[in-house]
Amino acid sequence: MDDLRPLIDKIRSLLDGRAADPGDSVTDVEHTLTDGYAAALELEGERLRIERRMTELARTVARPEQAGELRGLAARLAGTEAKISEIRLLLAELRRAADARAA
Repeated sequence: MDDLRPLIDKIRSLLDGRAADPGDSVTDVEHTLTDGYAAALELEGERLRIERRMTELARTVARPEQAGELRGLAARLAGTEAKISEIRLLLAELRRAADARAA
């Protein structure tokens, strides 16, 4: 999941109440939540793949290029975890806002 920016922008616009038509906002929120949860799951899958590869490399590091790959994976893991955290926080906020509007 390389570019979460459009999804994050959409979530923020919904949180800010900038939906084009208030009547469409409930449907729009639900679709955005679904898209967001799917993106979060995709990122979590990527995190697991990175962690598995790091574990494999940590067991067998013997060549300099493997150490370089391990450093690269560590950087990717940190970036992926930051994205997961950001999207999960925004989704939780959007879910709370949607629930509050429905109540």
